[in-house]
Amino acid sequence: MVKKDSLIKGTIILAAAALVARFLGLFQRIPLDYMMDKEGGIYFGAANNIYLLLLIIATGGIPSAISRMISERYAIGRPGEAQRIYRAALWFGAAAGVVIATLMFVLAPQIAYIMDVPDASTSIRAIAPALLLFPVIAMMRGYFQGRQMMMAGGISQIVEQVARVLVAVGLALLVLTWGWGDRWIAAAATFGSVFGSIGAFAVMLLYARRLRRMDAKDAKTGLAAGKQASARIQAPQEKLPYRSIYKEMFSISIPIVIAAMTVQFMYNFDTSLFLRLTSGFYTSYDAAKQAYDWLGMRAQALAGIPPILAIALSTSIIPVITSAYAARNVKEVQRQTALVMRIVVFTGVPAALALTVAAVSVTGLIFDGAGGSGVVAALTVGTIFQITMMTSSSVLFGLGKTRVPMKSTIIGLVIKVLLSLALAPFMGVYGLILASTLCFITIASLNLRVIKKEVAFSVLGTRWIGYLLTIAISAGAGWATDMACRSLMDALPGKAMYFLSAAATGIVSLGLYVLLLVLLRVVTAEDARQFPGPLRKLLSPIIRIAARSNANSQ
Repeated sequence: MVKKDSLIKGTIILAAAALVARFLGLFQRIPLDYMMDKEGGIYFGAANNIYLLLLIIATGGIPSAISRMISERYAIGRPGEAQRIYRAALWFGAAAGVVIATLMFVLAPQIAYIMDVPDASTSIRAIAPALLLFPVIAMMRGYFQGRQMMMAGGISQIVEQVARVLVAVGLALLVLTWGWGDRWIAAAATFGSVFGSIGAFAVMLLYARRLRRMDAKDAKTGLAAGKQASARIQAPQEKLPYRSIYKEMFSISIPIVIAAMTVQFMYNFDTSLFLRLTSGFYTSYDAAKQAYDWLGMRAQALAGIPPILAIALSTSIIPVITSAYAARNVKEVQRQTALVMRIVVFTGVPAALALTVAAVSVTGLIFDGAGGSGVVAALTVGTIFQITMMTSSSVLFGLGKTRVPMKSTIIGLVIKVLLSLALAPFMGVYGLILASTLCFITIASLNLRVIKKEVAFSVLGTRWIGYLLTIAISAGAGWATDMACRSLMDALPGKAMYFLSAAATGIVSLGLYVLLLVLLRVVTAEDARQFPGPLRKLLSPIIRIAARSNANSQ
């Protein structure tokens, strides 16, 4: 049976699925990094980035809109309207998939020319068919999220990545043995996304069938009125016209898509205009292409790891806050808002910092050498503010303040473009990354300012000084550990040295972080009780020891 998930459980499911998917995505790039030269990496990165941007445009933020609309209808006892909304979304997803996939395939040469990588047109065409199914899959995921059933989306995401990686690497190896060159290897790798979409769609169909059976069973046992009934038992007058549904859907989704495309827009902006904007900084065209490859193939891939939990939270928090807000449960809205921001602070920030201080070892371990580790570190540290931006936007969406994140995003993107034009000619790739980080800070600050006016909540209160000390000490210790390990183990084979150094850095920085959170009283026993079970078990012994020490000292 498909069961409803709480905020914590739903977040854990989505975060675990996203983590598995992200590492599978990294696994795909490791052999590709060895198979292709920097030109192949540029083709692959260009096709992937334009595909992801067009996917966001094709779905129009509608999955999040569906999630909110579905959860709101079930909260006020209108499941029939919820089913009509779902069907309307599926029709839109099917139409959008056909249109956007066709346009991407036909216009691939023009898109590649604009991006200043003409040979990437083959990769762009290879990945275009994946857009046929993904808009429909996105609509189905939004529906399940609105029903607060996150497992369907999580499993489909994992299956999608497994199918994509296996096909992509297999086809790329086959093309490599034929000696067709980087252009066709990159195209073979991007074609794996088509098989990923087929796998994900099959999983969503399976869960949709299970959910229909559950609703039918509830209806037969007389529980339909209070337990999310199917649309078949609703009175005809409850049906909404599709025109009204689309009007509401787009009024919600347009602000959402503008906010959702922030990161992908910046990645596309950086890769599309990289060679033009940085031509005055790098001494040669080859040096510029090398930095381009490091940004697209290495830094953007690794920088996607720290925001994984924030992405999961951003997805699962919308229906939870929407339901509480629709029921006028102010205390629950305050509690959930504080909880989600606290989770972001306690988990997202250390993940970004640990990866930043171990950037050299992690890059050298995963890829062919540690080249570009400085780019990885610079882009990764900025994800701290990206995480805050994403979560705060989702809280505002749940509160019905959809236009606020849209306005904040527009302001932030204007700052990104202007600063990129000003800094890239003098700082190269680091100028683009700095502009992105300042964009994140701007959007997050504007969002939090509005949230604090709407919802009275406290994340850490007076404990910020202790938290900042925790971050500074654990990050400094991690950086020193990484430097020391690479220096002491220099005689070992490269991969062994990088592995041991990355492992030691992670253990020291994250272990010290957890310990200092408790010793400096940043995390209290009350905070720990709200955490997931595994995290409670980890923190409880430390909290008990700290409590005894404090009692003895008094």
